[in-house]
Amino acid sequence: MTNLADNDLLTLQHEVQQLLGRCLLRLQHYELLIKAIVAHHRLSGPINDMERSRSGRVGATARKTLGALVGDLLGSYVVAGEIEPPEASQISLPEGVNSFVMQMSLNLSSEDFARVERDLRDMVRLRNNLVHHFIEQHNLRSLDGCRCAQDALISANNRIDQNLNQLREWAGTMEEMHRVLSLILQSEEFKTEFTNRATSKTKVGFDTSGIVCALRKAYCALAVDGWAPVAEAGRWVAERYPEEKPAKYGCQSWREVVHKAPTLEIRYLELRGHRTPCYRECDITLEWR
Repeated sequence: MTNLADNDLLTLQHEVQQLLGRCLLRLQHYELLIKAIVAHHRLSGPINDMERSRSGRVGATARKTLGALVGDLLGSYVVAGEIEPPEASQISLPEGVNSFVMQMSLNLSSEDFARVERDLRDMVRLRNNLVHHFIEQHNLRSLDGCRCAQDALISANNRIDQNLNQLREWAGTMEEMHRVLSLILQSEEFKTEFTNRATSKTKVGFDTSGIVCALRKAYCALAVDGWAPVAEAGRWVAERYPEEKPAKYGCQSWREVVHKAPTLEIRYLELRGHRTPCYRECDITLEWR
């Protein structure tokens, strides 16, 4: 009986070790994704030395703890309400040197922001608990202690996976924003702004049109869980800004308007049993001085 009990304990201990290892590996993946988002959502510096500025930001981010990264993420990439323009004044350059300031942000409702902040803070506590305190909290020399540890690790792994999926979605959004930014930088309007050394925010055609600005206001009024139905937003705009119609901009529908706007993201969600086109805004702010 003693040998059987010892074998059962060794088996459970081995399973706990595997589960703990999986959690720690997933946490490292989670941390790397946050570092990538923090490092690449903002960029500033002299226009002729942007690669050095980018490399410096990546290097500085690589040395930060998960708690510090979460602090950088909140209010910078993940924001609630209106997005403040980046502060060009933070760049100290000699007179006559062209500088570039870029910031990408994910705009959430106040409720969603509070939920995301809570989830991010919980992940920091979960990581620190697994790394520093797990053995203190679980008696791995007993069968019951190992079973309790298993349950805790399975729960932790599920939470890590949920939050990791959220980060992957944000990273995908950022990748799309980088694609849009690349198109902006190659546009004739951007080149004109650069040539003229404009001091105002770059205006990039359709995305600053009246109808897209109205859709942004509709989003703030209608968004639930970070998304607003396109059709409902169209009705909202039509009631308040009747002059802003899709046909005025060469579009056949509100869905086409959203699709054409570089900083509006469209996605089909299941609402009340129907596949419904919804959208959210992902702002890119550019500033020259």
